[in-house]
Amino acid sequence: MNKAEEPEGTLTIRTVAMPADTNTAGDIFGGWVLSQMDIASGIAAAEHSKSRVTTVGIEAMSFLKAVHVGDILSVYCQISSVGNTSMAIEVEAWVQRKLSQRLLKVTEGVFTFVALDADGNKMRVARLKDSD
Repeated sequence: MNKAEEPEGTLTIRTVAMPADTNTAGDIFGGWVLSQMDIASGIAAAEHSKSRVTTVGIEAMSFLKAVHVGDILSVYCQISSVGNTSMAIEVEAWVQRKLSQRLLKVTEGVFTFVALDADGNKMRVARLKDSD
């Protein structure tokens, strides 16, 4: 995972944190951020496998900074490994506060997905190519 001050991976989702997504402290609920990361990594997994996918695991995540109402949340994804039917996606969530150009990392994690065929059975996934 990225230890630098710039996001790694492909920008997959950008969205604005809204008041309806706050917890009792007035910060954006961590579950909302996790949901955005799951959606983004699901997009990356589906694009790679060209199939339905389902989340089967999320590695432990630590929230580094709070997300505030009005922050622009950007989620970056990159496939780190591919098994027979599964894919591990490294996911980073970053925010821009008050439309500044500065990005701040708020959390990161590894999401694991399994590819599914039309009947919901596991299916083989193409290996990573040098261009992926």
